[in-house]
Amino acid sequence: MAAKKAKNQAFNIVVVGHAGRLQFEAVLFAASLRARSPEFSGRLFVAEPQPGPLWKNDPTMRGDIRALLESYDAEIVPFQSRHFGQAYPYGNKIECLTALPKDEPFVFFDTDTLITGELARVPFDFDRPTASLRREGTWPEIELYGPGYTATWKSLYDKFGLDFESSLDTSLPDEYWRRYLYFNAGFFFYKCPHVFGQRFLDYALAIRDDPPPELVCQSLDPWLDQVALPLVIHSLGGGRDTLPDGLLDGEITCHYRLLPLLYARESDDVVALLEEISAPNPVKKLLKNYDAIKFMIYHGRGHKVRALFDRANMPRKEQAIRNTIRRNGFWMR
Repeated sequence: MAAKKAKNQAFNIVVVGHAGRLQFEAVLFAASLRARSPEFSGRLFVAEPQPGPLWKNDPTMRGDIRALLESYDAEIVPFQSRHFGQAYPYGNKIECLTALPKDEPFVFFDTDTLITGELARVPFDFDRPTASLRREGTWPEIELYGPGYTATWKSLYDKFGLDFESSLDTSLPDEYWRRYLYFNAGFFFYKCPHVFGQRFLDYALAIRDDPPPELVCQSLDPWLDQVALPLVIHSLGGGRDTLPDGLLDGEITCHYRLLPLLYARESDDVVALLEEISAPNPVKKLLKNYDAIKFMIYHGRGHKVRALFDRANMPRKEQAIRNTIRRNGFWMR
């Protein structure tokens, strides 16, 4: 019953848009949402960081990009960077959340995502948050004589007074990275962006500014958001299994990360969608201002990348895909 209720519940979507690549990705996100999810009845927010002391340059989007986003019924909402800014732009996804309407369910997506199916089909349970499980074991990096996965993660749960044992997938062996709650921050959701955002901010700052001794050898750049995220989700009653498999990061969304990776590994349908939504002249005129989009989509470099790989037999590690693209001179970001 809870899943059915959540499925019928209206919700908002938020992505971050700022100067540089993300503003162009936001256009592709909005265009894909309107093309593939006509039943989505919520509001689409593009959260935009504002100029301030934590940004060396103006992070706001171009005026013509803003107008194009608004033509897709996107609402551009400003937010202030008070803690992260240019030094850690991943913090945008943390600081933007309290710019959204309070007490309204939301789904955050990384801007480098395409909506490939009907979002109304996804049975979100906004009382039980989760995030993307399309990830590799990127953190922590275990040192030969350092603390292992259990000691490292337990130190964080202890720091925030959380129950560590209930976060574990005990079907998997001790010291195997998947046993521990770990997400990619490409999407996450909850019933209130202010509650989630404040918890996310509090945990991230506490980890950054006063990490447990077990983290002494660990890098938090760029991993800080993905270290804090499972703790936030666990503290709010969520976990790894609150969504059916195969919908987000599957039939309904594609978190492609960078266009060369999209052309290398995603389905023919995703490639066709990308090229369909980028074809109209008003869109093409603006997107050609970004070189990776211009060369990958409009000059055909993406299909040269695609020809390098067998989608049925892809390398297991993303780094191997990147290396192959680089060796052939096609890498762009």
